[in-house]
Amino acid sequence: MNGHLNGKVTVVGSGFYGSTTAQRLAEYNVFKTVVLTDILEGKPEGLALDLNQSRSVEGFETKVVGATTGMDGSGYEATADSDVVVITAGLPRKPGMSRMDLLETNAKIVRGVAENIAKHSPHAVIIVVSNPLDEMTALAQIASNFPHNRVMGQAGMLDTARFTHFVAEELGVAVGAVKTLTLGSHGDTMVPVPSRCTVNGKPLSDLLSAEKIEELVVRTRNGGAEVVALLKTGSAYYAPSAAAARMAKAVIEDSGAIMPVCAWVDGEYGIKGVYLGVEAEIGKSGVRKVVETALTATEIASLKEAAEAVRSKQSDIQSL
Repeated sequence: MNGHLNGKVTVVGSGFYGSTTAQRLAEYNVFKTVVLTDILEGKPEGLALDLNQSRSVEGFETKVVGATTGMDGSGYEATADSDVVVITAGLPRKPGMSRMDLLETNAKIVRGVAENIAKHSPHAVIIVVSNPLDEMTALAQIASNFPHNRVMGQAGMLDTARFTHFVAEELGVAVGAVKTLTLGSHGDTMVPVPSRCTVNGKPLSDLLSAEKIEELVVRTRNGGAEVVALLKTGSAYYAPSAAAARMAKAVIEDSGAIMPVCAWVDGEYGIKGVYLGVEAEIGKSGVRKVVETALTATEIASLKEAAEAVRSKQSDIQSL
């Protein structure tokens, strides 16, 4: 029976990131419908057919719908009245590229997508994952004209997941024993929060030297580039899709889960009017509230520095 399934989620972009996100969302068996779109004709329909054929094996009833969309906005009817929309559209990084190198190309794509989403799903919560993340999240809010709480970006969940993995591997412990937190931007001004990092409840600083922690932080900051360099074609998608899918699930279940996300900060931590990686309570209105964590003076200073770095870039995107 479909009684327990509700809501509709759209994933824009059927590359590895988008298709893996759609798979995870479908396998949760909580949404009634997952819509997957792409501008490559037939690709989303083919993936949807394939995913639907896995339902009896994996034991989920969620229906997956594929829709080819055109630059003119055709095809977006299939996404109408979505509760959540995950925007993965845009070019991935190639070896040697920074996230910022994608700015102009992906800005055009994300702007068009956000406008079409706003037209067909005026009450949706948008989760942006296209790079450069902080700038594209700000742009999606401007283009959709949605209230800030209904547009957020996926970054902190992924950076935290990477940091947690590196710590667990370094100490040879279960990942479930490790809790980490990163705030700030997705990229150069990522702010790790060592004061909130624990292993089996013990402070990370009791178990690793400051030098070793810094080494893992640097590896986390460059986590995406490390994967890109190894893959050579395309960028990471298993961990990123897991992060985005969990955010979408928190929205549809109105769970109130507290997650590190890219959210609009307006006064918290003494920072005003910028999209930034912070902890936030997630529910069906999107970001219910930014959760102000007890940070050390150094961590707050780093967060403010990150805010100014992304603020200058976010003010440039108005014109893109």
